[in-house]
Amino acid sequence: MKFEEFKVGEFLDDLASNSPAPGGGSTAALCGALGTALVSMVSNLTIGRENYRNNWPVVEVIRSESEGLRSEFVKLMNDDTESFNAYLAAIKMPKGTAEANAARSAAIQSASVTVTEIPLRVLELASDTASLAVRALRAGNSNTASDAGCAALIAEAAGKSAAYNVRINLPGIKDEGFASEARRRMKSALSSLSKSCIEAEAIIDSVLKE
Repeated sequence: MKFEEFKVGEFLDDLASNSPAPGGGSTAALCGALGTALVSMVSNLTIGRENYRNNWPVVEVIRSESEGLRSEFVKLMNDDTESFNAYLAAIKMPKGTAEANAARSAAIQSASVTVTEIPLRVLELASDTASLAVRALRAGNSNTASDAGCAALIAEAAGKSAAYNVRINLPGIKDEGFASEARRRMKSALSSLSKSCIEAEAIIDSVLKE
């Protein structure tokens, strides 16, 4: 069963069990999906409101982008768990002969790259989501400012959580070219994510005055 077919309680029970997957990676992707859903909600509460008619075209683009991101996050939820299970399967491959050891090592390295690439992608999409939340804050219904702000915060949590999963996997990767590029992408995405979240917080503070 795909995670999007689970009931909330079922997913939480699965997450809380003694199974290592789903774990932090799938949860990070879920957080990203929740953030994009909030951006879509802000968009839907703006489009059709006459006071924001001039913003409708911009907000329609935001809604379209947020729905595209949500679909990707849901896919990555499943991909993360499937890739980790594949990694565990590689670990359990037989060893003892030179041929078996080589096959096992190759399978582990291939799986290690995949379990690193997926959270890295979650991080990059989380950065995109935070940027989208800022755009929603600027163009969306002002009554939904707190929701757009929540979207940015959730995206930040998703991105930083995903980065932890990238960092824990990188030491086991022997492909230095991939590892180096993954580190570069991670640092770039984290920097962009931070900038968007700082911007979102500044907007929220100017709107939600005490």
